[in-house]
Amino acid sequence: MACEVSETRKLAVPAVRWRFGGVEHDKLDRIDFVFAQTRSLRLSSSSFSSRSIETRRNTARWPHAVAVTLAILLALVSSVDAADLATAELLYRTGDLKGAQEIADAEVQRGVWNERWSRLLMRCQMDRGQYAQAVQTYEKAILRYSGSLVLRQLGIDAYQYTGNQEKARQAQAAFMDVLRRSSRYATGDNVIAAGRFYVRRGEDARLILEQFYDRVRDADPKYVESYIATAELAITKGDFKVAADTLRAAEKLAESDPRIYYLLSRSLQSSDRAAAAEALEMALSINPRHVDSLLLDAERSIDAEQFDAAEDRITEVLQINVHEPRAWALLAVLANLDGRYEVEKLMRAAALSTWPTNPEVDHLIGRKLSDKYRFAEGSEYQRAALAFDTGYGPAKFQLAQDLLRLGFDDVGWALAEQVNESDPYNVTAYNLISLYDSIKDFSTLSADNLHVRMDAREAAVYGGDVLELLTEAQAVLCKKYGVTLDQPVVVEIFPKQEDFAIRTFGLPGGAGFLGVCFGNVVTANSPASQGATPSNWQAVLWHEFCHVVTLNKTKNRMPRWLSEGISVYEERQRDPSWSEQITPTYKMMVRDGELVPISQLSAAFLAPKSPVHLQFAYYQSSLAVEYLMDQYGQEKVNAVLEDLGNGRSMNDALQANLGSLARLDQGFLTYATSVAEDFGKGVQWDPDGPPEGGDPDAIAEWMKQHPQDYRSLRLQADTLAEAGQREEAIEIYQQLLDAGVDHGDRGGVLAALASMYRKEGDVEKETETLRRQVSKNDDLWPAHVRLAELAAERDDWEEVHEQARRILAINPLMAVGHTWADRAAKELERPADRIAPLKALLELDPIDPVGLHYELAMCWEQLDNTVAAKRSVLKSLQDAPRFRDALALLVRVSRADDADAKDEASADSDVSGTGNTGADDTSASDETDKRVESETGGPGGGRRADQPAPVEGARP
Repeated sequence: MACEVSETRKLAVPAVRWRFGGVEHDKLDRIDFVFAQTRSLRLSSSSFSSRSIETRRNTARWPHAVAVTLAILLALVSSVDAADLATAELLYRTGDLKGAQEIADAEVQRGVWNERWSRLLMRCQMDRGQYAQAVQTYEKAILRYSGSLVLRQLGIDAYQYTGNQEKARQAQAAFMDVLRRSSRYATGDNVIAAGRFYVRRGEDARLILEQFYDRVRDADPKYVESYIATAELAITKGDFKVAADTLRAAEKLAESDPRIYYLLSRSLQSSDRAAAAEALEMALSINPRHVDSLLLDAERSIDAEQFDAAEDRITEVLQINVHEPRAWALLAVLANLDGRYEVEKLMRAAALSTWPTNPEVDHLIGRKLSDKYRFAEGSEYQRAALAFDTGYGPAKFQLAQDLLRLGFDDVGWALAEQVNESDPYNVTAYNLISLYDSIKDFSTLSADNLHVRMDAREAAVYGGDVLELLTEAQAVLCKKYGVTLDQPVVVEIFPKQEDFAIRTFGLPGGAGFLGVCFGNVVTANSPASQGATPSNWQAVLWHEFCHVVTLNKTKNRMPRWLSEGISVYEERQRDPSWSEQITPTYKMMVRDGELVPISQLSAAFLAPKSPVHLQFAYYQSSLAVEYLMDQYGQEKVNAVLEDLGNGRSMNDALQANLGSLARLDQGFLTYATSVAEDFGKGVQWDPDGPPEGGDPDAIAEWMKQHPQDYRSLRLQADTLAEAGQREEAIEIYQQLLDAGVDHGDRGGVLAALASMYRKEGDVEKETETLRRQVSKNDDLWPAHVRLAELAAERDDWEEVHEQARRILAINPLMAVGHTWADRAAKELERPADRIAPLKALLELDPIDPVGLHYELAMCWEQLDNTVAAKRSVLKSLQDAPRFRDALALLVRVSRADDADAKDEASADSDVSGTGNTGADDTSASDETDKRVESETGGPGGGRRADQPAPVEGARP
């Protein structure tokens, strides 16, 4: 499993006796089942093999057609004796609930002694919302099959969904009573039912796995229900890998069961969205009326802001079961997102109409609202769920996460700890508490209502710069968007990516995310977590703080595209190099029809075809905002945000302030297309491109036919560069730049051209090209280092200082930026500007800390801060007591201290009228020399008699 638990908690259940092979087994301290090898009746078909989902997709619809055919044939049979349980179960699995119910009902009425007919009948009735009929079926069947735990679990559900909670409690008590006194043979299905019963009671999931599900599977490795129950439990605890592995094994046993693919889709959602979508498609191809799968598809449509599609799926569910509470709950979510709050209340009431205290309803509504970053509303729904059932674990943990994302850390962490203690198998809770143990020692830096939490070492290096940037962002962006931040803003910066992921998502992963804003809480990756090519941390924090502003203005009621688009747009306003820029890849994506209209932009974030498509979503969203700002102005955009905050839907807000959606979509597409067309318009962009496969002759032929195509010219230039024909390569690279192929990506034309000029020794053109490149890309720290070197060679220390600032905006944890900053300040004779880089270098495990302390002391001395100077020089002498320059500095600052003290004493004497007549400079100097001897270990800085005299001015 994903986490380790040091203690084993025993299930709070009575001692149970089970009979196996004529021998009675008794375990007083825990349930200890002994199971026989049992097999349920299964339908097998040679049509199903161990092929992948991909190869089965086209054949997976056959069960439904077969089921319908079988139903017709059965209708022609004169006697119900011919009815076959396997046939009825196939009808059920493939979505013909009515046909399966008719067969099962006939068999139950006929009095066939087979409990599975009653189970099937109840399942059909429950799935169709016939809860009262299910109760009647149960009450008759349980008289005959009193030892069936499966039936008893179905009975509990039936009572709950008819609102009869007293009967449900009695049924639960009866379930326990059967466990207490049963001595009959324990079948696998009853054991699984017992395990599910204990899951609902919140018992230790590990023990349930070990003592129920694993034992059934060990006894009968082909019993599919044990796999499904294991996966269900693992998913609820966030152990998605165990769930996926278990379901892959189950898939080989029962390829026609839609539950396997539905659960597989859930288990893969956080790690492989494409595979998750494929699995869900497989489930619905087997059973187009599978309610769980339809609801999951509706949830994902809501996530993608495809609200019409979500409503269509929900309608399909209600046609199957008009009382399905989860369907009504999702309609409440849609109403909330559309600003129809009275309708939201009605939908919630409908969801609770059959089971008025069902905690799942409010939990589901709240969870989906939190998925849309409406944490305040989501947390209130979780509280409502807990009011129905104080022990409802999913609501309790969701509330903990909501509170943490709202900035209520004390309560949120305490609640997460409660969940972790009561449910040690909850992987997400375990991860979160483990994270808390590792970050509770973070440093906190504050300025007004801004609070930054970060690793103590990193805080010492660039924490002040973080606060300065956030303070600027707050002043600029709050004024621009008319926002006053009433609540504190918390920014957490994590040096480990896995810690960022757990704090942000609850699970490891999310490698593509640099930062996330929840409203007034921001989480971000430190440069330390990003390897050799970190992103510009200043751009990231500016981007995220813009989210703080816009989410506050809209009360978290804004679509993803608008939120991201404004943040990227504001990056561009703050510094053009920070923002996404048009590239050859983006140009070809626009040409190939990948542009998405404004009304569909959010889906581009939630269902991207590839990482490149996700980045393109950010870029085109920023273009959409740029279009709105240029066409309508800041005031109109603010009006849209204001309307969103007041509960208006996105479409209504856009139309009220900007006009028709069709006109907006068309205007944006025209605008974005023109931007793409302007890029590289001096060369050709053949739609097909060079042939794939790498055949040199085919590529050469294509280049010959397309001599002015961008890819042809680029390939030709790169080939010449590799061959050392730099002048010819430079000519073609320059041709591409003149044609408008001008972008700052690593490996782009500008990067290649700068490399050529460096090899040619053309410093002037290299400098010019590098400046052009970094103006279009904000995270090219090697280019900034090179620019600093070139500037230092021509003694342009202001330029060196600027390049050092740019380096530190990308990665302040590298010494090179601080080294250049210190050197530039020293050459410019600005001792105050040397303090920060010298302090930072001391935090970065320097090779020569003695020298750094000495330089810092020299700066303090120049700034007349003798106390700080003395402190720094003593640190230098602590490791190098024979360092004579430092000793001389210590004498100077100590005498300066004495002089200051004397001046103060003289001033005090003048005021009091007593004067000071006995002191002179010589005595003060003598006292200073004695104190230096004491502080450094004796004359000469503590050098022992057997030590050689140090060389004058030397450092260790």
